[in-house]
Amino acid sequence: MPSSSTRTHTRSRRSSRPGHRGTSPRLQFLREFFKHPVMVGSIVPSSKTVIERMLAPVDWESTRLFVEYGPGVGTFTRPILEKLGPEATLLTIDTNPEFTDYLRETLDDARLVAVTGSAAEVEQILAERGFEHADYVLSGIPFSTLPPGVGQAIAEATAKVIRPGGAFLVYQFSPKVMEFIKPWFERIERGFEWLNVPPASLFWAWREPRQG
Repeated sequence: MPSSSTRTHTRSRRSSRPGHRGTSPRLQFLREFFKHPVMVGSIVPSSKTVIERMLAPVDWESTRLFVEYGPGVGTFTRPILEKLGPEATLLTIDTNPEFTDYLRETLDDARLVAVTGSAAEVEQILAERGFEHADYVLSGIPFSTLPPGVGQAIAEATAKVIRPGGAFLVYQFSPKVMEFIKPWFERIERGFEWLNVPPASLFWAWREPRQG
């Protein structure tokens, strides 16, 4: 974990701007849920318990690029920035430009790169910004409601960009995501969190380090 001095330096680079058109994160989340319920997936953001459990295995000291799919209003984005090292980058990818704009307008942090696009295009998105790989990728995208073929494309592309020893961190309200990620990752750990609305299935899919 980062030292106390690193944490202090990191926080000094991070501040919140006034709300997007005066909208609170929760109200913005609800607004977008009612506009795009299939893509948002839940009527309430993830709980603090889910956030802590999902991020617990991350080796923050060695993380240089953290990618987040479907950041929404930043429920995970803010805790990630709190833990991320001062020279690291958090790249978020969301198909909804309203969420991308919201993050850009409410989070003043040079480490944040907010992109509007598809997670299936993560290889191209990273390459265009000079990154060869990601250390970790986090996703709250509801795989069970994606159009045919999209879930498979996201899982395959994600496995290609994660470095050996890194992981795909997935929280879902349906275990269906397993059929998408299992073919591409050597080791998958599972968990379940009742203290969330609705209860969430948790997955940590690892790219095993190369031998020799």
